[in-house]
Amino acid sequence: MRILCVFVFVCFCACSAVPKKFLDRSLQETETNFKDHSGFVLYDIAEKKTLYDYNGGKYFTPGSNTTIFTFYTSLTLLRDSVPALRYLINNDSLIFWGTGDPSFLYKEIFDNSRVFSFLKSSPYSLFYSDANFHTTHFGSGWAWDDYNDYYSVERSAFPIYGNLVSIEGTRNKIIVQPPYFRSYFKIGSIERKAKTIRRQENNEFIYHPDFSRKQFKADVPYRVDAELTTHLLSDTLKKMVRHAQRPFPKTASILYSVPMDSLNKVMMQESDNFIAEQLLLMCSQVISDSLKPEIAIEHMKKIYLQDLSDEPMWVDGSGLSRYNLFTPRSIVQLWEKVYQRVPRERLLPLLATGGKSGTIKNWYNAESPYIFGKTGSLSNNHCLSGYLVTRKGKTLIFSFMNNNFTASVNEIRTNMEKILKLIYEKY
Repeated sequence: MRILCVFVFVCFCACSAVPKKFLDRSLQETETNFKDHSGFVLYDIAEKKTLYDYNGGKYFTPGSNTTIFTFYTSLTLLRDSVPALRYLINNDSLIFWGTGDPSFLYKEIFDNSRVFSFLKSSPYSLFYSDANFHTTHFGSGWAWDDYNDYYSVERSAFPIYGNLVSIEGTRNKIIVQPPYFRSYFKIGSIERKAKTIRRQENNEFIYHPDFSRKQFKADVPYRVDAELTTHLLSDTLKKMVRHAQRPFPKTASILYSVPMDSLNKVMMQESDNFIAEQLLLMCSQVISDSLKPEIAIEHMKKIYLQDLSDEPMWVDGSGLSRYNLFTPRSIVQLWEKVYQRVPRERLLPLLATGGKSGTIKNWYNAESPYIFGKTGSLSNNHCLSGYLVTRKGKTLIFSFMNNNFTASVNEIRTNMEKILKLIYEKY
């Protein structure tokens, strides 16, 4: 009996050591082969025990893993429904202020009927104010030359159409949505590859077709200001909306729009930077009278994140900024906070799911989904953090961060998939 017990114990230790030895070798080879800076932490929720730590206390550029912080902030500070706007009725006028709600007429993803009907059917004269917007349209540390790309949309108090212009073009024809912007477009010279360029300083767009007959599609951010917002609203509602720079009153009523989880799901599954930035703005107004992301960040760090092992260097909602710096072990701790706050049956469907949905739809396939989480990518950086459900049904939290590699991102993903698949099978 004693010999049998010793044999079982030795076998258990040997089996348990296989993943650790494999992880040590794999991560060291990753850094050597890909000129990579890698960090990986694996944590057992049930046992409240760190199973593996490789550079877990070192800081990494997280990319869109930053939205995990925004996600936790929205879960903590916002209610089940999204506050769409604040308004005040004064004599024959309805004055309204944006809350940062990104859902209004955004790619036909959300049901905007409540807000649209409220403004459209109002018997009062409409006045819009952005006096509560106290930040810049671009975040600190964003790349200035990304202004023309769909993932670098300007922040604003009352976004319309996601602050994007959609274009479909052929050799001699373009269709613009919203139609308001059609007069802002010109057709330029023929290029080898079709593209749309907006001038950096204004809303002049030039569409350059190519020689093919294929249809070109693109979303391009437009420059936001209060006057343009009122003109675009007037054109959309088919009624006059004027600009009035009125101070924001704390007594203003609130109109709610869509379920909060509908925003969180798009942000987490599709890595939507625009929604992430706007959510952080919305959170700031819950604790102040201003739309300013720094307010929400400092509040969360002081009240809810003060117990993280490493202070987060956190500057925006989406991770577009290179100034963001987090450690793998702090991201694991954050995911544990999320798990404690949100029931599992609600939480996991909001996240990108391996082989099934979101940014990892084509990766991490298995008989049953085993990776639920959030990717984060910038040039030469790729991260994935979240929950791993093993073949035996054990739920683990992991954070896998890769920075400054010279290989292709697909090589990095393939290597990550190999490592996470082994954990799925062995633990």
